[in-house]
Amino acid sequence: MKLKICGMKYPENIQDISTLNPDYLGFIFWEKSQRKFDTNEILEVPSSIKKVAVFVDEEPEKIKYIIDQFNFDVVQLHGSETPEYCEIIQSFSVEVIKSFSIDENFDFGQLTAYEPYVDYFLFDTKGKLPGGNGISFDWDLLSQYTLEKPFFLSGGIGLTSVDAIKSFLSTENAKYCHGIDVNSRFEKKKGFKNYSKLKRLKRRLYENEI
Repeated sequence: MKLKICGMKYPENIQDISTLNPDYLGFIFWEKSQRKFDTNEILEVPSSIKKVAVFVDEEPEKIKYIIDQFNFDVVQLHGSETPEYCEIIQSFSVEVIKSFSIDENFDFGQLTAYEPYVDYFLFDTKGKLPGGNGISFDWDLLSQYTLEKPFFLSGGIGLTSVDAIKSFLSTENAKYCHGIDVNSRFEKKKGFKNYSKLKRLKRRLYENEI
């Protein structure tokens, strides 16, 4: 079970959270986001942590520029990007995460076309914003997921979610669950993560090995 912490913004906070050694750290480059990463400082994090750049319907040329500028390992696409678009991003020699907002009306059949061009899916809650809404969706809906592509579970995950996560991981629906993605429930302010809460999350998640 991998841990992805998204919405990192402040350099000193990035350094502090890096000492927790999460598997992924996410940096948002969507102009409308209050968590937009807007510094030119080089991101110095341990090589064991994969750096994820998050975009919403951005021009591929700009994505390529940012990948090269900060040496990102992964690109997360959080808009209405097509499979063909994902193929272009994949050609930049990064892993690709394609996010989808889930509710009871979501058509899981549309994912088949994306499967060859992404490394992971990310299932988030359908809300007013593309991510960071702080609410969860009904994980039972993932019984409709029939592909073998690994996925991240996202959407309103907090410290109180640990027992539910462990229960979910014991089900068939979680067979291809690669990790969890956390954001707004672990913030002191937009983009500034709470070190102590994240430390407790890691301890509770892994204390008995999921």
